[in-house]
Amino acid sequence: MLNEAIKKLVQYGIQTGLTPESERIYTTNLLLDLFHEDEYQDTDCDLSLIVLEDVLKELLDEACSRGIIEDSIVYRDLFDTKLMNCLMPRPSQVQSEFWKRYKESPKTATEYYYKLSQDSDYIRRYRVCKDMKWTVDTDYGTLDITINLSKPEKDPKAIAAARNAKASSYPKCLLCMENEGYAGRTNHPARENHRIIPITVNDSGWGFQYSPYVYYNEHCIVLNGEHVPMKIEKNTFRKLFDFVKLFPHYFLGSNADLPIVGGSILSHDHFQGGHYTFAMAKAPVVRNFVVDGFEDVTAGIVKWPLSVIRLQGSDENRIIELADHILKTWRGYTDEDAFIYAETDGQPHNTITPIARMHGDLYELDLTLRNNITTGEHPLGVYHPHAELHHIKKENIGLIEVMGLAVLPSRLKDELELLTEFILEKKDIRSNETLQKHADWVEGFLPDYPDLNPDNIDGILKQEVGKVFCQVLEDAGVYKCTEEGMNAFGRFIAAL
Repeated sequence: MLNEAIKKLVQYGIQTGLTPESERIYTTNLLLDLFHEDEYQDTDCDLSLIVLEDVLKELLDEACSRGIIEDSIVYRDLFDTKLMNCLMPRPSQVQSEFWKRYKESPKTATEYYYKLSQDSDYIRRYRVCKDMKWTVDTDYGTLDITINLSKPEKDPKAIAAARNAKASSYPKCLLCMENEGYAGRTNHPARENHRIIPITVNDSGWGFQYSPYVYYNEHCIVLNGEHVPMKIEKNTFRKLFDFVKLFPHYFLGSNADLPIVGGSILSHDHFQGGHYTFAMAKAPVVRNFVVDGFEDVTAGIVKWPLSVIRLQGSDENRIIELADHILKTWRGYTDEDAFIYAETDGQPHNTITPIARMHGDLYELDLTLRNNITTGEHPLGVYHPHAELHHIKKENIGLIEVMGLAVLPSRLKDELELLTEFILEKKDIRSNETLQKHADWVEGFLPDYPDLNPDNIDGILKQEVGKVFCQVLEDAGVYKCTEEGMNAFGRFIAAL
C-alpha cells in the first residue's frame, strides 16, 4: 500500500537523522507528489524495524504499476534516488553539520558524513554487501581480494535508451561538482541524494565525497572543483599533504597520469583515499638511501611487488621538494638494460603513482614508479598484467590495486562456482567455452592439493586467485624483486 510505504520511508528518514521530526508532513507531501497522488491516509503499521531496501522496492513497484517509470534497473535507480532526496537535508545543512563536528575532531566529522552517505542510499549498503571479499598471505604481506558485484548491469532497454539519448556535456563527467543533486538520465547516474563537502586544497576549491562503490572502509574521492585533466607534478604532492593535514586519519593517493598505468578517469583531476591501512602501507623498507641535499628526509625502497620509494619526515615541504626531484628524474630516465625508456617516438612512458599518509607524527609519501611502454609481445603494456593472467585480471592496475587490493571483474563469481563443479566432478575444463581460459592455471595448481573436497575447494580457489593477483602486481613492477631488478633500481637511485 502506497500510504504505508511512504510512512515507513519518512520514518526511516527520521530514525536515521536525515529528516527532522518537524519535516514529517513536508516530506510526506514531497513523496506524494512523485506519485502524482493528491491524498494521503495515515495508516497503522509496524515502524520498529524498517528495511530500506524493502520499502524502496515496494515504492518502486508502485511507480512501475502506475506507469511512472519503466520496470528496469536503470529507471528504478533513477527514481529511488528521487525518493531518497525527499528525505535529505540541503547541501548547506550537511556542510554546516560536517564542519561543526570537525571542530570536535576530523574523525567525528568523517564518521558523520560517511553514515549520511550510506543512510541516504548514495552508498547502497545492500549492494555493497554482495561484493565477495577475502585475503591472501604473500611474501609481501596480506593482500585484499574483492570481486565487485555491487555495480548493477544495465538491461537492454536502458542500453538502447542511452544510445538514443540526446548528447549532453552536463555534467562533463562523473567527478564534476555539478553532479551534486543532478537527477540523472539513462546514460548518467542520478545524484539527487549526493552531497559534497567543499574543501581547500593547494589554495583552490576542491570537493570531498565518498565513492558509491565502496572497495574499502570510508573509500573517498577528492575532486578538483574545475574539470581539468589529471597531471602528476609538484603540486600533486602539495595537494595530497594538504588533504592529509585536514584529515590525518586518512590516506590519499593519485592514479598515474598516463594511459595503461593510469585510472579510469584521466580527464578530471582527482584523488582517492580513505580510512584503511593497505598491505603496501605496512610493507617494510628493505634498503635505505640518502639523496644529496635531502639528508633530513628518510628515503628507502619498499619491499613490494611494484617499485616503490618511501619518503618520510617531519617537514612535508622537504618531502615535496624531494618527491618533485624524483619525479622529474624519473620522467627523463632511460635504462635500456632494464627496458626502461622515458619515451619512444615522442610518447612519454614514465610517471608515478603517489600515496600520502601520516605515520605517527611523521609525514609519509610512497612513490610508485610506473612505465606504460608496449611491445608486440605485450601490446597492452610490458608493465601490465601479462596475457597468461588475463583470465583473472586484464584491466589496468590503478591506485587501489597498487596498494594491494584486487578489484576483480564480476564474471569471476560464476566462473569460480562453475570451476568448483568441474574440478570436484573431474570434468574436462577445456571442453567448456567459459572455463577453458582457466585450464592452464587450474592444471598448474591441482597437483599441490591431492585432497581436494567440497569443504576446502572454495578456500583453495580463493587462495590461488590471490596468488595470481600477486603475480599481476609483480608484472606491473618496473624493477623486479630479483638481484638483477634491485641492481637496476639502484642505478636509478644513483641518478637522483
